[in-house]
Amino acid sequence: MSRALLSWGGWEGHRPAEYKEFVAAWMREWGFDVTVSNDLEDFVDADTLWRYDLIVPLWTLGKLTPAQETGLLEAVRRGTGFAGFHGTCGAFIESLRYKWMTGGQLVVHPGDSEASYDVNVVDGHEITAGLHDFHMERTEQYYMHVDPRIHVLATTTFDNGSVNPVAWTTTWGEGRVFYISIGHFPRDFDVPEPREMLRRGFLWASR
Repeated sequence: MSRALLSWGGWEGHRPAEYKEFVAAWMREWGFDVTVSNDLEDFVDADTLWRYDLIVPLWTLGKLTPAQETGLLEAVRRGTGFAGFHGTCGAFIESLRYKWMTGGQLVVHPGDSEASYDVNVVDGHEITAGLHDFHMERTEQYYMHVDPRIHVLATTTFDNGSVNPVAWTTTWGEGRVFYISIGHFPRDFDVPEPREMLRRGFLWASR
């Protein structure tokens, strides 16, 4: 059974204490042995952190100390997987190396939490194989700055014509990284396609 660390905290507006309960339950259904923690000191010791197969941060904002940043990035570089959704790419915004590892950074969400938009599946990766385009209703639509080397799995088009990634994979050293920008509300994952992409993305990223 794959071992996963579910780390939660940060901005209360994204309800990390609420999310950790059902995300941990999902992950256990998906076959993970999950440790749940809200202590960023877990990231300091790369040797201990590396023993996990997957790290999932339920964080928005927050701040990493230099030692926490180094330990986290080193564990992923050595092969621990990293996967997240929504606020993951709005977390630890003072850490440039964290942004580089994740592959992207939130810039703005026009329409705030009232945006409705389509998502286009653009790649036949194992995370998206057999999935179709879908619609998100009255939630946040993330405009992102991204690393050009990410492997884009799904996109959305803003009213101004800008096509922006919604889900992608990348790597950091030996570690696999998965991200999907959906998930401002728990009900967003009532839509079958992003829920399935989340499941497959977590399993894909896990060592």
